[in-house]
Amino acid sequence: MCLAGNRSPAQVLRRPVPDRLIVLTFDDAAVSHATYVAPLLKKYGFGGTFFVCEFREPPFADKTKYMSWAQIQGLHNLGFEVASHTLTHQHVNKMNRTQLGAELDSIEARCRAWRIPRPVTFAYPAYDTAPTATALLPERGYRFARAGGARTYDPAHDHPMLLPSFSIAGTDTAKVYGAIRQAHDGRVVILTVHGVPDVAHDWVTTPPALFEQYLRYLHEHHYKVIALRDLARYVNVAEALRLTPRYENLK
Repeated sequence: MCLAGNRSPAQVLRRPVPDRLIVLTFDDAAVSHATYVAPLLKKYGFGGTFFVCEFREPPFADKTKYMSWAQIQGLHNLGFEVASHTLTHQHVNKMNRTQLGAELDSIEARCRAWRIPRPVTFAYPAYDTAPTATALLPERGYRFARAGGARTYDPAHDHPMLLPSFSIAGTDTAKVYGAIRQAHDGRVVILTVHGVPDVAHDWVTTPPALFEQYLRYLHEHHYKVIALRDLARYVNVAEALRLTPRYENLK
């Protein structure tokens, strides 16, 4: 059976997606990513992607709220993926192609200055997507881009520039465990995490004790936890880019 864009699963997938595959992603350069999250990920042997930006309000210069670039470099040195969330958390549906390119340039330049590899994955600020970004990101060498939507990623049908994810913010553990358990039958669960805790944006905070509880569950139940870039082990991105972009159910 052919898929949207006339792709078949055999064309899109390099290898079968295993059950219990989880992608951990972290947004907004919260200081707790360096001080709390990274040590826990190392403890459990998990990968992760940190989508960084420089907020204007509250200011990125406030290091009680945000990581320094030295700390971001430290995440890379520990083996984690550092990726792009635009420079100033600008929504891509409010920018033209030139403006989005400038935002990407700025994060890439900072990575270069701190000897961090050029980003190959992207997260949409506020989960807002736009065809401008879907077209420009692959041209710039990006392999995957993550949004929201509270649903699983189906590599055979979801365009690689429009990956859905589940937020784990708050204290609804049933929601989080329900999401995690959907990682089967070729579907990947991508989790979006903000600060642990998030002192800059408390409406998306994750309590530290709950976060470790989730990691412990993943470890004890033998989930494979990877960075977003590592999906390229399973997905033939060049073929997947020929899938028809679907913008619904990504917020």
